[in-house]
Amino acid sequence: MLSNPVIVESLVVFAIVLCVHFVVWNQLSWCTIALAIQAFYVQHKWDRLLKSGGAVFQFRPSANSGIVPASMVMPLLGLALRERCEASGNVYFERFSMVITVTGMMLALFLSLIALGITRPVPTNTCVVAGLSGSAVMYTTKQALTVSEVIEVLEVLLIFVYLSLIVLYLLPRCFTPGEALLIVGGISFIINQLIKRSLNLTEVKGDPVNYFLPVVVVGSLLLGIFFALLFCFMESETWVSSLFFHMMSAVLALGIIMPWLSLLIRRHPLTWLLDFITLNEKRLYLLAYWVLLAVLASVVVLHQNYKRASGSKKHQASTVVRKYFHLIVVATFVPGLVFDRQLLHVASVACLAVFLLLEYVRYFRIRPLGQLLRQLLTLFLDERDSGPLILTHIYLLLGMSLPIWLFPGPCAPKGSLPGAGGLVPYAGVLAVGVGDTVASIFGSSMGEIRWPGTKKTMEGTATSIFAQIIAVVIFLIFDGAINLNTSYTWVVGSITLVSLLEAYTAQIDNLLLPLYLFILFML
Repeated sequence: MLSNPVIVESLVVFAIVLCVHFVVWNQLSWCTIALAIQAFYVQHKWDRLLKSGGAVFQFRPSANSGIVPASMVMPLLGLALRERCEASGNVYFERFSMVITVTGMMLALFLSLIALGITRPVPTNTCVVAGLSGSAVMYTTKQALTVSEVIEVLEVLLIFVYLSLIVLYLLPRCFTPGEALLIVGGISFIINQLIKRSLNLTEVKGDPVNYFLPVVVVGSLLLGIFFALLFCFMESETWVSSLFFHMMSAVLALGIIMPWLSLLIRRHPLTWLLDFITLNEKRLYLLAYWVLLAVLASVVVLHQNYKRASGSKKHQASTVVRKYFHLIVVATFVPGLVFDRQLLHVASVACLAVFLLLEYVRYFRIRPLGQLLRQLLTLFLDERDSGPLILTHIYLLLGMSLPIWLFPGPCAPKGSLPGAGGLVPYAGVLAVGVGDTVASIFGSSMGEIRWPGTKKTMEGTATSIFAQIIAVVIFLIFDGAINLNTSYTWVVGSITLVSLLEAYTAQIDNLLLPLYLFILFML
């Protein structure tokens, strides 16, 4: 059994679920255990569908469905956020966290129903388990949420259904079912929250920084869907089509995104951004430093392509070369986390917008840069980039940024959480920037003993854990806001569990690992 990586991956996730349940003891935590059990049963059905080709849409090959780890992220995230917000006395965000938990459960149950509906013969035992789990979730939802909150959950579910159909049809082989649940579910939740806040402008409050991400996500999604449908009927590589693409992008930015942001933050976004950036000299120095690192990353890309041009045409970047970008991202994020997290928040959102726009240009072959980007980025493809999109660099950015974007600022009046919570913003840096990088480099160069059923090595996992502990010590020295108190054992245990998950998961580790480490640090 332990030689099956899918089962071991599920066991690690179960261990994380039990850790959360150990700290958060309520009806919703019991429901997460029931949900994890039914997800384990349903994952087997999804894996069979993927192998037989009966999964309706084309999912990413050479990976299991990933239902168990993906199904538990949103429910556990909501439980962890609720625990922190309840401790700080923030009732609004406590209720909001419960909505996140129930929404994650409903999305996971919906994906389970799809698998059970298209599996033949009908899996009776799995249907019974899914029915019992669904009944427990429904009953708890009725007891825990108000009518307006239930409607909000159903709105997200409706958006998820339609958005899933569009995304999975337009982007075959880009996601596993679990990755689709995580990504499309998160986008659906963001869309619903943005619509809700846009329709109630009198109640809009909070930091303007927090409105940039949802507007950028929704704007980028609209742009991508519009041109994906348009270029089904016309050639995208001509100068006329490229000019139209640039014009419509400008119209979207200046005619929709800017006015939308103005309504939400009650100021012109450009003047607000200028005042924000020039608030003090430290921000200007940070921006100059980040521009320098961006230039360095570009030089690495050009140098590797020059080596390919002068050598073998089949030359691909090695694991060590790809991890250069992890190190550059760590060098980018750590100073921002230490000196100015708000600036890092805005800069990472802007970087996401640029990455998405450049990927559209590459995917649609928009002139003058489309073909050039295809040639430059092909060198860095790996087995996970099996679809029409190249998402690895976007996942890396998301993995580093999500702990910053999800940080519950209103539930941390002093700007930092006590205990292990002080490391919450560093979850991406630890899991992806340090842990995954060290595991890949040492595992591929020095590793000899492999984990059963995987290509990962025990030496890589051990050095990953050790490197993350050293990184925590360094953060304690340079960031005075972190005070672990008596949480050292919990921090080491959390890092170990997430490192084991990295060793066995076939999902996008850049996305999954920071979220689980974030959840554990929140407790």
